[in-house]
Amino acid sequence: MTPELTTLALAALLQAAQFILFAVPANRELTPGYTSSARDKPPSRAMSVTTARLQRALINHFEGLILFTIAVVVVSLGNQSTPVTQYAAYTYLVARVAYIPAYYLGWRPWRSVIWAIGFAATITMIVAALI
Repeated sequence: MTPELTTLALAALLQAAQFILFAVPANRELTPGYTSSARDKPPSRAMSVTTARLQRALINHFEGLILFTIAVVVVSLGNQSTPVTQYAAYTYLVARVAYIPAYYLGWRPWRSVIWAIGFAATITMIVAALI
């Protein structure tokens, strides 16, 4: 397995951990009755600010993970793994880990800077595979 594929697997595990990190307080705040329902009606109470931030960080990682997965597939299937693509993959993962507390704690503008680093790392992988 290429280092990029290993990093993708770790990013998927991070996604699962983020889901749990969000789901536990969301279930406490919204109650399992609501979270296990079809959610046809809005919840009777809102999530706390920090739980809502965990949800947005989770959704953001779903979005970022799509592009990162494309980058890993392009690098791996194109047999283009290099130190540049490997370090870019590691950078993406580190940025995604750092993004969680940055979003949760409301670090401005650092949350956006961390996001941009992960995004740039992903684009670097794609461009490096094409060159």
